[in-house]
Amino acid sequence: MGDQKIKITLKTEGNSLSGTSESPMGVTTFTGGTVKGNEVSWTATPKTPMGPLKLDFKATIDGDKISGQAVSMFGPAPFEGARI
Repeated sequence: MGDQKIKITLKTEGNSLSGTSESPMGVTTFTGGTVKGNEVSWTATPKTPMGPLKLDFKATIDGDKISGQAVSMFGPAPFEGARI
């Protein structure tokens, strides 16, 4: 599937995480994520040419950087990004 450019917006309220992801395939919203210190996790189901694809994200935030893994039925995929 290759590299993908995606803009994510994360919103915290206490230990709860919600947000959106924007890609060339559209916008996906999510709720029900969690925050524990600098660790975050959430599940999103973006639309793809093959249909909806459930992704379970786990990541670490370090200053303005984020890195982690998105796990789908195809296995884990690492990701990283920076605040813009």
